[in-house]
Amino acid sequence: MIYRSTRSDLTATPAEAVLAGIAPDGGLYVPEKMEFPTFCAEETVKKDFFGIAAEVLFALFPDFSREEIEKIVRDAYTGKFDAEDLTPTVPVGDKYVLELFRGPTCAFKDVALSVLPHLMGKSREKCQVTDEIVILTATSGDTGKAALQGFQDVEGTKILVFYPNGGVSRVQRAQMVTQRGENTFVSAIEGNFDDAQTGVKAIFGDFAKNGTMKGTGARLSSANSINIGRLAPQIVYYFKAYGDLLRQGRITWGDKVDFVVPTGNFGDILAGYFALLMGLPVGKLVCASNKNNVLCDFIRTGTYDKRREFFKTDSPSMDILVSSNLERLLFLMAEGGAEEVARYMKALSEKGVYLVKPKLLNGICEFFSGYCTDDEGGADAIGRVWRENGYLMDPHTAVAWHCAEQFQREEERDCPVVVLSTASPFKFSAPVLRSIGESADEEEFALLEKLSRLSGLAIPPSLAELSSLPERHSGVIAKSAMADFVLEKVKA
Repeated sequence: MIYRSTRSDLTATPAEAVLAGIAPDGGLYVPEKMEFPTFCAEETVKKDFFGIAAEVLFALFPDFSREEIEKIVRDAYTGKFDAEDLTPTVPVGDKYVLELFRGPTCAFKDVALSVLPHLMGKSREKCQVTDEIVILTATSGDTGKAALQGFQDVEGTKILVFYPNGGVSRVQRAQMVTQRGENTFVSAIEGNFDDAQTGVKAIFGDFAKNGTMKGTGARLSSANSINIGRLAPQIVYYFKAYGDLLRQGRITWGDKVDFVVPTGNFGDILAGYFALLMGLPVGKLVCASNKNNVLCDFIRTGTYDKRREFFKTDSPSMDILVSSNLERLLFLMAEGGAEEVARYMKALSEKGVYLVKPKLLNGICEFFSGYCTDDEGGADAIGRVWRENGYLMDPHTAVAWHCAEQFQREEERDCPVVVLSTASPFKFSAPVLRSIGESADEEEFALLEKLSRLSGLAIPPSLAELSSLPERHSGVIAKSAMADFVLEKVKA
């Protein structure tokens, strides 16, 4: 299998694509649609999580042996999650919730970022690379900690994480700034997530163009979902959820299942489309947006316009106006391929807006729907689901739940609806407490204990220990200083 850049005719082997993270032309690596791997999906969904992960990853990375993939999966997940079922699908009311927060950092990013360091290490061997790998990561909250945790003290790597100052929850910040590991570096930037993500991409582009890394004995890669090695493991839990519904007797093989996905960078929902291309009977993929509803607007109108007010919300991991992974979907669906995508990306960079062709929009709407809500809608969902079903959601999951209700009212479908739950409610205890009618005036870690008492749920151990850990990474820099920060740490 060959991976192709979304913006030109550049190609890479799977191992090269994982190691690079982003293509030299600024594009993202993806298989062409007609080359997308398929296998016996009906047999795959009958396996356990480990078996599904091995099948999916082997199909997408065929230059790895099956034995290598199976070892990567075992090493990535064994003993890392707090439950025997890593990603359970739980019935709640008339819907299902796919719980993706059972990992070491209590967020869905753990599913992928437990695997990526192992994939990258093996890719390094296959490509005979001896350079140190420097992982650059922009985070809107959850990716940063999961990436830091995954790459902590991994030989031959350094990881640098940038997050928006004041743009993550206090627990998310605490998770990052207390991170252990001699190869981990974290800095807040003065700006929002889009500034951090744009800065990281600019560093990749500048270093590739000007050879800034020459002589340092290092090369750059990424732990964001722009890296195909980060995105691929997320496909696994769509297959797992479908298998769960089969085992629960809710569906028979071939029945469609609708998935509602809270997303800002479009990676989590794109993984569902990849699952569809690989043979899973996916119905509609519902893009659930918060008040930063650029994706919802795009799916409904075909116009992607980042020239809008940026809002800080109770669901900060979705506070994004430039959704990188949408580029991959455009590449897979646009008749003009990479050339057409490059025009869209150039327009977005220079003008802040692009409009896709009607035929392309119609193709997208065949598989995707877009809905949005604000903090009030999310809070209402948290309160109602808690009162009616005794189930507690975080604000990101609540956005998806509220959007799922809109979707069910407006689109006549007879499919089970699975809402992806992307974080533990304990990561956002203040807005969760307010949503269930409680005060949230205490100090952050007192709020964790209060939420535990009221809900009867145990505080995840990795969050409970945060208050006793020293801060190791407390710096704040201007977004213009990101490249200098990287060079300083590379040469350290």
